[in-house]
Amino acid sequence: MNNQIDASIPVLTEVIKPEELLAPAKPPAVSAIEPATTNDASAIGNETANNNYPGKTEEDWQALEQSLRENVLRQVLTRIDFVLEHRIRDNLADVLQIAVANLSTEIRSGLHNTLEEVITRAVTQEISKAKSSK
Repeated sequence: MNNQIDASIPVLTEVIKPEELLAPAKPPAVSAIEPATTNDASAIGNETANNNYPGKTEEDWQALEQSLRENVLRQVLTRIDFVLEHRIRDNLADVLQIAVANLSTEIRSGLHNTLEEVITRAVTQEISKAKSSK
């Protein structure tokens, strides 16, 4: 498990105080993530948020949203990489164990058949030699 947690990301059990939201937001880093397009529902939400926190401008809210989105995405992707690697390693170990067991069974069977044929042929040749030498 990745124990690195960005201190700027609130934990689900942490309460965000209005004073923290009113603090000036840092400009977000340039990212490949495009900002979400606004629709009627988000416009209403932004209007309500602006009424509750009059010191925040639309740019502040967008910067906060972008920053939160980037931080959450980075942490989720890091966790996904770890979980994916762990699951692949476990599944690969199981697959390799099954493949080795099947391969050893096939080799054992092939060796058994080959030895049986070689011994049968050798015994037949020796008996033929013994009969012809009499």
